[in-house]
Amino acid sequence: MTSKAEMFGAALGKAFKKTAEKIKEGMPPDKMYRTNLRDVPKVDGLKRDDGWVDMQVQFLIDKKSAGADHVVGWTVLKPGASHEQHLHRNCDEFFIVLKGKGHIITDKGLDPSGEGDVVYSPRGVWHGFNNTSDEDVVLVWGWMGAGSIEDSGYENPPGGHK
Repeated sequence: MTSKAEMFGAALGKAFKKTAEKIKEGMPPDKMYRTNLRDVPKVDGLKRDDGWVDMQVQFLIDKKSAGADHVVGWTVLKPGASHEQHLHRNCDEFFIVLKGKGHIITDKGLDPSGEGDVVYSPRGVWHGFNNTSDEDVVLVWGWMGAGSIEDSGYENPPGGHK
């Protein structure tokens, strides 16, 4: 039978090893991280061909900024903007509609969506959102299990976007 001291020692050793690995990889050690929307730049290089249509995206918390194994993001979709159908092979995603309305893009078509909606897309499930209104749509969202877009396994539909 393992004693509490041995269990504590094993947990402490595991935490130390994880922190040492992060430092070795040039990542910050585990610690609280805080930022503000005003201080986070908009993501550059998101391509229309990859489904990022006229979106303003910020990665508030991610591997690069906080050493996190997830991403928390903020997106503003101007009228007519869209995050076309896509999926993530390596992470689950959620988003919350804080302001505005539009449509959730699913593998079965479009579903109306508006302020207060909370949407969860498990890994491998096609999803997206488009703003069909005359006002901005504001989303807060997250990838659980991936600290960057590269880690997320972001994928477009076969044949790309129309």
